[in-house]
Formats: sequence, structure tokens, C-alpha cells
Amino acid sequence: MTPSRVHENLSQIQERIAEAAKRGGRRPEEITLIAVSKTHPANAIRQAYEAGVRHFGENRVQEWEGKRGGIQDLPATWHLIGHLQGNKAARAAKLFHSVDSVDDFALAQRLDRARTELPQTEKLRALIEVRVGQEASKSGAEIADVPELAEKIAALPRLELAGFLCIPPFFANAEEVRPYFRRVRELRDAVQLRLGRALPALSMGMSHDFEIAIEEGATEVRLGTALFGTRGHA
Repeated sequence: MTPSRVHENLSQIQERIAEAAKRGGRRPEEITLIAVSKTHPANAIRQAYEAGVRHFGENRVQEWEGKRGGIQDLPATWHLIGHLQGNKAARAAKLFHSVDSVDDFALAQRLDRARTELPQTEKLRALIEVRVGQEASKSGAEIADVPELAEKIAALPRLELAGFLCIPPFFANAEEVRPYFRRVRELRDAVQLRLGRALPALSMGMSHDFEIAIEEGATEVRLGTALFGTRGHA
């Protein structure tokens, strides 16, 4: 992938985000693009940064540790968007600005404890991953458990609960995914009332369905293939 192609892809994505936002009665500035950089090398991340991307999502702690040395100079925001095992929580809490895939309270507690070892007092941003389908391969907290889980995480002193993430089932017809996104938005709205505080982030939508997600309220979309092209093998 050449820098000019990344820039071209980004321009097309931004146009599609703007059109989807307009259909949803929102402004394009309300939607953050998270470039899914998993399996892509550090130079691809640098190309995307130079094209204007400022948020990047990685799936694995080990992979990010292996390539971050070449791009540590970039003042970007780094998100962990993949499933996080408890034994890697301490490393993740020190490597990322945001862990977007918290799915149980024990994991949240480990992240919270790990932040005490850092000199800065800034809280670690966290999203609860909501399991919206019944696919065995997908992780996340069950919908019925999310309100109580959100209450517990919101009380942790070194985490900043910002909202929810979801990965719905894949449909060839992207329109079929709309009810899943709507359900997560409605869940977020209900939990906000329960907590008495805003949960502004809804990380919903990937390369094949992000426009539907934006129409249904997504504030963050996670795009890899649309920006970088087909991924390599992890």
C-alpha cells in the first residue's frame, strides 16, 4: 500500500462518513475513525498518520509491543480493540490510551490496579464490549449483565468508563445488522440514566457496515480493510 493510496482511501472514507452522518442528522466531526492496524506494519501506521489519521486500534498486546518501537514518536491515540486476557492486563494498561474491549469486572480491576504503577494520574479510558450475537467466537459481556458491570467499572478510581463497543454478526446485506447497533445504542442510553452520567462513546461498525453504524449512533468506527487494503496474516 503506497502513501498515495492510503490518502485516497482515507478521502473516500471521510466522504462516506460525512454522508452517513448527514443521513443520521449528525455532523461528521462527531465520528472518530479508528484505523485498525492489526497485522499491518509500523510503516503503514505512519502512512496513515501522515494522511491525517490520529486513532489506531490493535488486537493483540504482543503484536503492538513488537512494532510500537518504530512509531513511538507519533502523538497518536492507541486503542486495544481485541479480546484481552487477564494475564496481559497489566501490560495493556501501560501500553494503550484506551482499552475498548473490557468484558468483565475482574479484568477491569486488573487494569485499574496496573495504572497505580504509572507516574501519570490520567485515567485509562475503557469501553465495555457488549456481546450482541450468540456466536461462540465472539467475546463480550452479556446484555443483561452490562448495567451492573457498568456501575462497578464506573466506580473504579483509575478507569474512565466512556461507553460501549460491539461486534455484531456479519451479514452479506449490511442492512441486516442495523437492529444490533440500535440495541447497543438503546442499552447505552438506559445505562446513562442508571448511572446519572454520560457515556459518550459507541464504538460500532467496521469496513463493511460502518455507514449503518453511524446512522444508528456510532461515535467511533473501526476500519482496517477500507483504509489499508486486505490484511496480512497474523
